[in-house]
Amino acid sequence: MITFENITKVYPDGTTAVDDLSLVAPSGKLTVLVGPSGCGKTTSLRMVNRLIRPTSGDILLDGESTNGMDEALLRRRIGYVIQHAGLFPHRTILDNVAATARLTGKSKREARLIAGELIERVGLPSTFATRYPWQLSGGQQQRVGVARALASDPDFMLMDEPFSAVDPVVRGQLQEEFLRLQREIGKTIIMVTHDIDEALKLGDQVAVMRTGGHLAQLATPEELLTAPADDFVADFVGRDRGYRSLGFVTAAPDLAVRPEPAVELGSTPEAARAASTDDWLLVVDGHRHPLGWVEQRALTGPITIGDLNLSGTVASRTGTMRQVLDASLSAPSRRGVLVDADGALIGSVTAAEVVGSLDEIRSAKGAAS
Repeated sequence: MITFENITKVYPDGTTAVDDLSLVAPSGKLTVLVGPSGCGKTTSLRMVNRLIRPTSGDILLDGESTNGMDEALLRRRIGYVIQHAGLFPHRTILDNVAATARLTGKSKREARLIAGELIERVGLPSTFATRYPWQLSGGQQQRVGVARALASDPDFMLMDEPFSAVDPVVRGQLQEEFLRLQREIGKTIIMVTHDIDEALKLGDQVAVMRTGGHLAQLATPEELLTAPADDFVADFVGRDRGYRSLGFVTAAPDLAVRPEPAVELGSTPEAARAASTDDWLLVVDGHRHPLGWVEQRALTGPITIGDLNLSGTVASRTGTMRQVLDASLSAPSRRGVLVDADGALIGSVTAAEVVGSLDEIRSAKGAAS
């Protein structure tokens, strides 16, 4: 647990970066600090490991004040991941990761064993161990940065916009990988981001800060979307928060799912028409995994990858209502494709049916309250 007790930071020129901040980052959870530029979120983060010293107040790690701690020892207890990874360019990936373990007293052999395991744990192949940072992409370097922070097995981690320097596709992949990793390791983490969507996706709780270093609201992502504390939080979270809140509603077990006709890639126009007379037909592979939609009237021969419309997303039957609704709205057929745990086709559902199911869920909640 990381506790901020009335933390204030005033710079020599009189600028107040953080003003009387009090919050608790619970053990084993990810707390995200988010807010506009100049709200003090990065300053708050860096005061935890004393890269910046607070003017007043106290920060405690599991109830122990950091005020009197030796700074070097304090920092060894805390993993730190920054925006551009900050890797040593002249060291291999293995030695970059092992460097942190060495600081905690591990032998060179022990540190390298730890590093090798972590390289694979963050989703990189073991063959990357002998490469140098310049031989890796930005996203791969960020994975190495996370592995290096974990190499000392810290109880606490600080992450300063760790995924903002990569493109949106890689960023999404890194976020998913990090969520998987956090489920396994359960570290106490404080993360800074300027991206509210990233905060809502990753955070167990989100601290929205306003200019001047004031805490506007500390809440779960669902609470921020459904009950913002004031106009500032509501505006910052965004106007589509009703739709985004569906990401915290599990698909209803009684959601009516109809069978969806489908043909395999390579099927002839005749076979496609025999499967369905609808304008749009779903195409699957040999394992019944959806590949895309094909417009029947445009077919002139066996179905190829080039014939597929790939605009539709796919939702898990046990996923969220946001995923199911998105699948329904994005498909050219306006039928959202649902799959099982193995990614095989179950059936489809329309947006109207999803909305109807949402009304039933709300009614049930209202009756229960």
